[in-house]
Amino acid sequence: MTSLLRLCVYVILALLAFAANSVLCRLALNNGLIDPAQFTTWRLFSGAVTLVLLSAIHCLKHRHSGLKTIWLEGSWLSAFALFIYALGFSYAYVTLETGIGALILFGAVQLTLILLAVWVGQKLVWLEWLGLAIAFAGFVYLVLPTLSSPSLFGFVLMTLAGVAWGVYTWRGKISAKPLFATTSNFVRTLPILLLALVAIQFNAAQAASPQLDGIMLAIASGAIMSGIGYAIWYAALPYLSASMAAVLQLLVPIIATLGGVIFANESITLHLVIATLSVLGGVLLVIIARKRTPKNA
Repeated sequence: MTSLLRLCVYVILALLAFAANSVLCRLALNNGLIDPAQFTTWRLFSGAVTLVLLSAIHCLKHRHSGLKTIWLEGSWLSAFALFIYALGFSYAYVTLETGIGALILFGAVQLTLILLAVWVGQKLVWLEWLGLAIAFAGFVYLVLPTLSSPSLFGFVLMTLAGVAWGVYTWRGKISAKPLFATTSNFVRTLPILLLALVAIQFNAAQAASPQLDGIMLAIASGAIMSGIGYAIWYAALPYLSASMAAVLQLLVPIIATLGGVIFANESITLHLVIATLSVLGGVLLVIIARKRTPKNA
């Protein structure tokens, strides 16, 4: 498999995982199967366990030095960003509708990555700005019919989640060993998660017991879509510019919407077609711009 084909496969798998992750989270929280704190706990814990097992298998297969090698690939900054994203995402979706929540999240991610790129001196050419604007406009057009006035609390939480995911994505661009880095970051979230849970449970009047379906959805979200999906995303990030990483993630709600058409017998509307073409057209412009300006990559 050529390096370009491998990169395309990684990006596609990661974006599919992100879209599936959103669906699992909405199913669990919107149906009251589990509360946000418990969902986040099972999600991060199952992701950490899965990644530790995968890293251990990798070490045995390639005879790496072991736990120290894995631990040093991650960082507390990345772990904290991952934790803020996961917890903020879960709590925000309790009060926000799916459309406005996705708009706030991916808008914050996009702006964060662009600002970080500009901050470190990366110059975006006019074609990149145009592509970003078209893609984001198409995304807004897609979710616009479902928007309602957002909860201020939910808006703030989802914005923080988007900024945190933007930082986590940015940090992944410097990762030399994506599987080990993701494993270390997930494991590092566990003590942070424990402290947060103590504070949450101390202030909560009573915590409802999660249903088995809710736990299973959280585990699927953590072990497969988050753990493995994020490791794949980290493997792709060193080969993507910040602007391309930002605009590619705008494809996630498109994929989720198309998934509804395929798996939930929803109809394909002109509105969906226009929004999809706009986002894909914007992504194409960014890709073309990156090919014309290799020094900015």
